[in-house]
Amino acid sequence: MKSIDEIRAEIENYKIENAEALEQFRLNFLSKKSELQSMFGEIKNIAPEERKGFGQMLNELKDKAQQRFEEQKSKMEAAICSLNTIADVTRPSANIPLGSMHPISIMMNQVRRIFEDIGFTAVTGPDIEDDWHVFTALNFAEEHPARDMQDTFFVELHPDVLLRTHTSSLQVRTMEKQQPPIRVICPGRVFRNEAITSRAHCIFHQVEGLYVAEKVSFADMKQTLLYFAQRMFGPDVRIRLRPSYFPFTEPSAEMDVSCYICGGEGCNLCKHTGWVEILGCGMVDPNVLENCGIDSEKYSGFAFGLGIERMTMLKYRTNDIRLYFENDVRFLQQFKAATL
Repeated sequence: MKSIDEIRAEIENYKIENAEALEQFRLNFLSKKSELQSMFGEIKNIAPEERKGFGQMLNELKDKAQQRFEEQKSKMEAAICSLNTIADVTRPSANIPLGSMHPISIMMNQVRRIFEDIGFTAVTGPDIEDDWHVFTALNFAEEHPARDMQDTFFVELHPDVLLRTHTSSLQVRTMEKQQPPIRVICPGRVFRNEAITSRAHCIFHQVEGLYVAEKVSFADMKQTLLYFAQRMFGPDVRIRLRPSYFPFTEPSAEMDVSCYICGGEGCNLCKHTGWVEILGCGMVDPNVLENCGIDSEKYSGFAFGLGIERMTMLKYRTNDIRLYFENDVRFLQQFKAATL
C-alpha cells in the first residue's frame, strides 16, 4: 500500500480543471472504495501502541481531501453562476409588446384638447366632497326633490361628507376662488349608488364645463357646443337642444347630435331616430352665482356636462360599459392604434 505521505502529495497535486476531474477526485480519495478508505480497514493490523497515531493521520488526510473537494466544487459553481449573470450586450433585445392607453383616457384627452383649443382651462379637485359643494351651492335645497335624482354615497359617521356625484363641485370651488371671466372644464371620476349593468356603473367619468363673464348668452353656449360636436364627430354633424331640467341651470337643455353612423337616417345606434343624446347643458342659475360670491346682475354664464363612458361607447361602438372596468388585455389592445 502507498504511504500516507504519497497519498497526501497526490491530494495536493491532483489537477481539477472540470467537473469530470472533480468527480474522479472524489472517487479516488473519498468514496468507500478509495485507497484512503481501505487504509482505515488496516488499522486492526497495526501494533496497538501505533494505532492511535496512525488513525489520527488518516483522519487528517481525509479532512484534507474533503476540504479540497469542497473548495474546488464551490469555485466551479461560482464560475457557472457568473457566466449565467453576465449580460451579452451584443444580443438582440427581446420583442417587448407595447401597451396602449385606456379608451376612457383616450376620450378624456380628446375632449380636454378640444375645449383647451378655445381657451378653457382644466381644473381638478377632491373625489371626497362635502354637501355644500356637491348640492347646496348648486341650488339643491335640503329637501329639494332633485337630490333624489342622484343616489349618493354618504359617509355613515359624517353625513355631510360624500363621494361626489358630479364634477360640478369643481365649478363651485373655482367660482369661490376667482371672479369672472371664468372659462374652465372639470374632468374627473364620479360615484353614484347605482346597480351595475351593461349601460350603468357606480363609478364613471365626466367632463363638465363652465363659462362665466359679462353678457354670456344661450347663443354662445350653442355655438361652443356645436364646435365641440363637429370637432369630435365630424364637420357634418348637426346638434339639437331639447328643453330639460337641472337645479343649477335655467333654462336647461339636453343636447343631441345627428347620428354619425347613419347620417341621421336611422340605425340601431340611434334607435332609428337619427339623433344621439350626448350631454346636458344650460345657463347658470343666478342663485348659483350668488352662492359663490358672483354678482348675478353683472355676470351670466353657461355650463355643460357629458359622460365620458357614454361618449366612448358611442365613438367606439361598444355595447357594455363594464368592459371599461375589467381591464381585459384583449379588449384594451384594440385601442393601440388610437393611442399611437
